[in-house]
Parts: sequence; structure tokens; C-alpha cells
Amino acid sequence: MNGSVRIGQVFGVPLRIHWTVPLLVVLFGYSLATQTLPAWIPDRSNATYMVAGLVGALLLIGSLLAHEAAHAIIARRKDIPVQDVTLWALGGMTQMGKPRTAGAAFLVAVGGPLTSLVVGAAALGAGVGLNALFGWAVPAAVLAWLAWVNFLLGVFNLLPAAPLDGGRVVQSVIWWRTGDRDRAERAAARSGQVLGFLLIAGGWISVLRGALGGLWLMVIGFFVLIVANAERRQAGMASALHGVRAADAMSSPVETCPDWLTVERCVDDVAMRARHSALPLIDFEGRTSGLVDLSQLAKVPVSQREELHVRDIATPLSQCTTCAPDDLLADVLEKAGPGRNAMRVLVTEGRLLVGIITARDIARLVQRHSLRGTDNDTNKDTDN
Repeated sequence: MNGSVRIGQVFGVPLRIHWTVPLLVVLFGYSLATQTLPAWIPDRSNATYMVAGLVGALLLIGSLLAHEAAHAIIARRKDIPVQDVTLWALGGMTQMGKPRTAGAAFLVAVGGPLTSLVVGAAALGAGVGLNALFGWAVPAAVLAWLAWVNFLLGVFNLLPAAPLDGGRVVQSVIWWRTGDRDRAERAAARSGQVLGFLLIAGGWISVLRGALGGLWLMVIGFFVLIVANAERRQAGMASALHGVRAADAMSSPVETCPDWLTVERCVDDVAMRARHSALPLIDFEGRTSGLVDLSQLAKVPVSQREELHVRDIATPLSQCTTCAPDDLLADVLEKAGPGRNAMRVLVTEGRLLVGIITARDIARLVQRHSLRGTDNDTNKDTDN
């Protein structure tokens, strides 16, 4: 996710923190310290409320991490690749590959909400115990608040609409019943679109009635709606790519650039007449060595273009998405993960380049699929 930084690992999975997390800590900490705790336990000092509010907000971040860690741990146990876990203002996000079975999808989806419910129960029990045994009212109140938030988080995430965990549960059940994962993904995405509209409408009505908390509900609704729309498009693309080989989708022949050229020569001799927005590079022996984006070339100052070689600014082959002509395109894109370079696939036989697959090529396949595959034209468009 843009705007996030890696701060470490959680159970071997990279952990990233979005810039909105400190904002979340301040928001919930302030609300807890100035509204909830004074209402529950009056006549305490401001310092006590502020420290308790900060601790409560940090514990909330920890519980969000536990929720996402549960997804990641179960996914790894089911041999699903996990790229990273990111915490942000609306909770967390675990970036992972697609489950291979409906059972694995169900377990991964349900793990997060169940963890939140367990954390909520543990926090509630600890709060009751502290208050009963030691009379520690403030810590007990913080834990009770934490329990309430986790119960709310767990129940909300079980709503049957993607991208919420409940939507994943519904998706896995439909997949199991029908054997059609694409159909299940489309159904879950449609339910997410409906939920997004309902949240936005409910938030707007709350705002009109003077409840500013409705703004937060609207933000969540917009997020759900946007992600659900994206997932529905993704499901449509997955259906279009079903059974498609890389050779069936690639653009060929492809303009290449020798990696030993200077940036100036690359721009003048190759890039100015290129049809694609990225150029594959070849070495002295004609083998594929990397990929350079035209935007990378444009960023090089004119004064340095005679000194830098194009390979100095290019993405090396080891970091590019590559495949063989007979590889299934859907599997290639899934392994590549998200990102701009994932939609630029170098098709090679050994180290020799035979074609390139761009976002435009994939869009063309999806358009043809929407026409029920009646268009068998093999003319190649180019990526802008």
C-alpha cells in the first residue's frame, strides 16, 4: 500500500505501517481519554485519562495486528504465499495469493474475526478480574473498551460482503457448493457493492441528524464500495484469462534496447519510436537482461544522459515478471502479485525474449471475453 513503511516482521511476514496509523492512535486515544473514560469512571485526573487513553489505543493497534496475523499464519500453513501485512486507519490488510481450495479460503477468512472475538473475550475477562481482585477501575475500563471494540470488529468483519472477511466466507461456501471460484468471487463482490452503498447511505442519514460519527461510516462505505468494485473487475478478468497461455496474449515481435547504450542513445534511437511504455533490454549475446520504463528514462537529467547506461536505471531481469510461452497467464499474474511491473510480463524461452504482455494486451482479452470469445483476430494493440 502506498504511504506505508516496513517496520519489521510478524511470524516471518513483513509488517508495514501506513502513515494513517499514528492518526488512528491519536483519534482513538483522545476519544477514550476525553469521552469514554470520564463517563465511565469520573473524578480522575486528566493525566490518568490521557495515559489510559494512549495505552488503550496502542492495545487496539495490537489487536488489529493479531487479527491480520491470524490471516497470515493460517494462509502460510495452507501453503498460500503471503507478501506482507499492513496496518492502516481502517484496520489492516494482508496481501496474499489466492487459496487453492474452498476449505483453505474458508479457514483463512474466518481466522481474523474469530481472533478478534477471542481477544475481546480475553480483554473482558482480564478487565473483570482486575476490577474484582485489585479494584483497578481505570485499567479495567480500558480493557472493557478494548473488548467492546474487538467484539464490534469481529462481528462487523463477518458481514457477508467482500472485502470483509464475511464476504470471503460466503465466497468460499459458494465456491465449495458450485465448484466455480470465479462465480463465487463475483457474488461476494456484488454483496460488497450493496453493503458499501448501505453504509454510505446510513452514514449520510446520521450526519443529517447531527451525528458526526456518520462521516466515519461513510468513509468505511466508500472503501468497501471501491474495493468491491475492483474485486468484481478482477473476477471478470480471472474468468477471461481462464485457460489462456502466455503465447496467446503476448505482443510479438517486440522492440528491444541494447543494455549497453547510454540513456541518450536509448532515447534518441529506440524510445522515441517505441510502441510500448516499457522497453525490454538485451545484452551483447542477445539475451534478455531487464526492463526499462519510459518514465524512468524521462527522469534522468539531460546532463547525465551521456554518462549513464540504460542498464544502470533499468529493472534487472531478476526483478521482472517472466514466464514461458506455454505458461497459463492467470497463474503468472497471480505469482507476480500486485504492482505496475506485474502487468508487464516478459515471455522468454530460456533467456531469449519472444514477446511481452502488457496491461493493454490483458484488457483486450477481457474485452474479447465480454464478446463471448467471438473475436479471433490476432492483431496486436500496443501499450500507451
